Amino acid sequence: MKAETRETVRTILIRKMSDILGIAYDTVDRMSKGSNSFPDPLDRALSESNRVLELRERDRERKLLRKIRDALARLENGSYGICEVCEEEISEQRLIARPETTLCIECKEEQEDIEKKFG
Repeated sequence: MKAETRETVRTILIRKMSDILGIAYDTVDRMSKGSNSFPDPLDRALSESNRVLELRERDRERKLLRKIRDALARLENGSYGICEVCEEEISEQRLIARPETTLCIECKEEQEDIEKKFG
């Protein structure tokens, strides 16, 4: 992989990580300041439902954050851009589109096919 591409990917990963952390801090701040006192049971139920959905989204982002940190570590140790299944190079286009990926497009498609078959 070219050094220019490596730096582009590093910049994308750091930006994604910063965005996720910013959203997480905003969520914690908003939820800690929010009022949990609702006179109407429907308002309370809607608030709880929205809270659950938001926490589920933050959990997905937490998992993505782990993948981003792992990708940054692979950039540092020189193993970035190698598919963990077939050990071939992952295309630069895929790495720029999905910089936290660990699979080449062929292996990812195969994985998705298996998931569709066996749920």
